[in-house]
Amino acid sequence: MYKRLLIGLVFIGLMGCTDDDQRINNPNLLNIQFSIELNLSFPEYSQLNFAGNAIYIGGQGIGNDGIIVANTGSGFVAWDASDPNRLPANCTRLQPNFPTASSSCNPPYTYSLVTGQPLVEDLQYPLLNYRVEEGSNSVFVSN
Repeated sequence: MYKRLLIGLVFIGLMGCTDDDQRINNPNLLNIQFSIELNLSFPEYSQLNFAGNAIYIGGQGIGNDGIIVANTGSGFVAWDASDPNRLPANCTRLQPNFPTASSSCNPPYTYSLVTGQPLVEDLQYPLLNYRVEEGSNSVFVSN
């Protein structure tokens, strides 16, 4: 009886794991380890105290293209600022304009900063998201 229960719990636990294959199999993105803590009392991050704002932070994420952190009103989200559907180039860094972010390539690709999904049809990859932990007056972003 206990053996069946244990096997059932292990099976349910494995089924609850999220699939990261799309991110891992994206040939345009590298897997770079980083972490950053944003103190929301600092002027460069203070916009995040208000819902509907997003900021760009350079020198982090994939190829140092930077990251975009947004306050959606229901919490914080963090995305890599590199366009996941293009090979890195001068025009592939995404510029935030909440609730979207766009590249400067021709044609520009636009993504939702709330869901990370492309707003242009037929694009294969969503934005690369990062873990976000909220503190009392800080936001910790890592992968």
